[in-house]
Amino acid sequence: MMKKYIIASIGILMASLTFAQEPIPIKISGNIFNTKVDSVTLTQFVGNRFSNIAKVPMTEKGDFSISTKVPYPDFYVILIGEDRINIILREESDIKIYGDGANLNTFCNIVGSDESKNMKVFITQMLEYNQKRAELEQRLQTEPQNRELISKDLQGAHSDFISNREIFVAQNRNSPALLPAMTTYDVNTEWQYYESVALMIEKSLPGSPSIKSNYDNYLAQKAQKEAMDFLSPGKEAPDFEELMLDGKTKMKLSDLRGQVVLLDFWASWCGPCRRENPAVVKLYNEYKDKGFTIMSVSLDKTKDPWEKAIQKDGLVWPNHVSDLQGWSCAAAQKYQVRGIPFTVLIDREGKIIQTKLRGAELEQELKRIFAE
Repeated sequence: MMKKYIIASIGILMASLTFAQEPIPIKISGNIFNTKVDSVTLTQFVGNRFSNIAKVPMTEKGDFSISTKVPYPDFYVILIGEDRINIILREESDIKIYGDGANLNTFCNIVGSDESKNMKVFITQMLEYNQKRAELEQRLQTEPQNRELISKDLQGAHSDFISNREIFVAQNRNSPALLPAMTTYDVNTEWQYYESVALMIEKSLPGSPSIKSNYDNYLAQKAQKEAMDFLSPGKEAPDFEELMLDGKTKMKLSDLRGQVVLLDFWASWCGPCRRENPAVVKLYNEYKDKGFTIMSVSLDKTKDPWEKAIQKDGLVWPNHVSDLQGWSCAAAQKYQVRGIPFTVLIDREGKIIQTKLRGAELEQELKRIFAE
């Protein structure tokens, strides 16, 4: 069941820094019926926690009123019991919130701030899509007999969300309300859209630490992308040589030339990697006889847990390599790996097809390759 509250994935972008500027006056009032909550809190998600600004009582009829100052124009959160409503506050903001306390996620109207109202609509769509995607991806694992049908549903849900996002961006150009949309772009495959929105909202809320933090993040992503251009589709995959599991035999990536190769950086201690392994094993078994193989590069530091993880997860392909140097692994350094799992799909000629493919996206790409 989808959570009742709307806590921003934008919360992770809330800046922990503060600006030296005068606090700004704001007003927030409204009525929440059908609730037993007796107070309303204005807060902000800073770093990994809420920092409360004001707390006011709610009357038995559900009326409340906040009149205070906030440190700067930015993204804030209204707490009403377990429900959380994201709002954007500017100087002299006067916002009214009306809703049904039994289902604020659906029945909530924000008056006096169109950007807050529009942002709420998109966040709701985003959470609904994330929930549906998680459910379908889970079904891919538990209902292999329905894989094709579920994959179509997954593609359909993704297409619907992308369409809704495009409409939202078009209707909210140059608005800070676009900030949560930025968290949904895949910077590897949707860079031009991510960059476009980043530039649109850079000056949308002057004095906002969240907007500044977001823009700084964009600049960091841009620098990383420029540094990673050598892994762009069509570029030749950098060759390397590493020791295999026996600790004696050396193997090069180029030894696999002539096959479609999934270069997979992982480790026994990496939870997301281990959770992804069953899907990778399934794809290997499905396409291994058609010219598909996997080269797994472990970022472990000791052999025993690495070997046990291979056995436990059923990673039956023979191409397991590591120099047991952890993040200092030579191959990982060469590919500038900053997080795992990290994958590079390589064609028969040793050219890069795509990076960071996982789950349904990897499955669809392999289906396309071997259907040609």
